[in-house]
Amino acid sequence: MSNKELYKQKMQAQLDEWEADIDKLKAKAAGANASAKLEWHKDIDALKVKIAHGKTKLTEIENASDEAWESIKEGADTAWDSLKTAMVEAKSKFKI
Repeated sequence: MSNKELYKQKMQAQLDEWEADIDKLKAKAAGANASAKLEWHKDIDALKVKIAHGKTKLTEIENASDEAWESIKEGADTAWDSLKTAMVEAKSKFKI
């Protein structure tokens, strides 16, 4: 299996995990009071934007040639680091 394929699988698995975490946040937010719900949904919406950006980067890597994907990987890694930080902060903030 190529490095590109291994990278894609790793990133897809991480996206799946983060999407499951967002589902947990949504479930927890459902039981919160109105003002807390607003805050939770604001954070959840921001995470969804970052997830979408991560999916875009993953698609770019999937569509890149085996020779070109390494140059795209740097941008994907940056997006991933940002998403990872946001997810860790949200999970800590909302204790999931």
